[in-house]
Amino acid sequence: MPEVAVVAFAQSPAVRRTEASGNGVELLVPLFQQVYTDTGLSKQDIGFWCSGSSDYLAGRAFSFVSAVDAIGAFPPISESHVEMDAAWALYEAWVRLKLGEVDTALVYGFGKSSAGELRRVLALQLDPYLMTPLWPDSVSIAGLQARLGMAQGRWSERAMAEVAARSRADAVGNPEAQLSGTPTVAELLDQPYLADPLRAHDCAPISDGASVVVLAAGDRARELCARPAWITGLAHRTDSGQLGSRDLTAAPSAVAAARAAGGDGVQLAELHAPFTHQEILLRQELGLDEARINPSGGVLAGNPMFAAGLSRIGLAARHIHAGEADRTLAHATSGPCLQQNLVCVLEGGD
Repeated sequence: MPEVAVVAFAQSPAVRRTEASGNGVELLVPLFQQVYTDTGLSKQDIGFWCSGSSDYLAGRAFSFVSAVDAIGAFPPISESHVEMDAAWALYEAWVRLKLGEVDTALVYGFGKSSAGELRRVLALQLDPYLMTPLWPDSVSIAGLQARLGMAQGRWSERAMAEVAARSRADAVGNPEAQLSGTPTVAELLDQPYLADPLRAHDCAPISDGASVVVLAAGDRARELCARPAWITGLAHRTDSGQLGSRDLTAAPSAVAAARAAGGDGVQLAELHAPFTHQEILLRQELGLDEARINPSGGVLAGNPMFAAGLSRIGLAARHIHAGEADRTLAHATSGPCLQQNLVCVLEGGD
């Protein structure tokens, strides 16, 4: 099977609210133009298109169809969609490339979280018979997970605040971040609780945004990018959707995905951790103590739903493209308390 690489990446700035429509066209058009410019490709050169978004987030059925307007009506394209974070759309595109059906693919994700009440919308990811009718919001569920980990001595409120402080500081150098700054740990711990033991800085902000990744296979990748980020491992796994049937202080599906992808010995990791304690949990579970974590600031600095996971792959690839790292890891998650996890390992060189 051919080798597959990330050859281009673009993302819009994460913002609290945008005037763009829920179908994301206004966000996507400039990103498409950016990757066309970076690679020299045109729409006609893309062999396969795949997107990730959510009808629940947009508030209407088949919302992704409207987003196709950003591509253009002619000539016809080969297109697919996943009702997931676009990291899973990248997985579908990667399979098509590995099978040799096409040699280029463009993957995009978008989400306008500001259009509704996100904490309630995400309750629709839960079991529809026993959990969703109770409307437990996403932040409160994460608070339960954080409290369980604290009771086991896995982390503390101070350790969580240290993650938030580092994230904000790293995001200072990221022009696409929504939140940045240099607060002290003491200042963060002095803030009120949002859902005990979580404070606002422990939670990813509500963000609107989009991201785009271009994949290419074999020699085509070498033509399009001076230093392609080769995908040497890519896997996803899932845990039970029943919160009471799994240990919320562990992430077995993330561990299994990392093992299948060969995620050891990486220099840098972009982790899709919407809460500070989840970054600590992933770092512990995946054995990433020696890796630099979320140099972009992570999703704690900006979390466009259904694009943030794809952005982790693009951001990890950027370090390969720039020659700043030789082996990186990107992680994406979906569902409550790290229920579903995808791990992508990227390497530079031939």
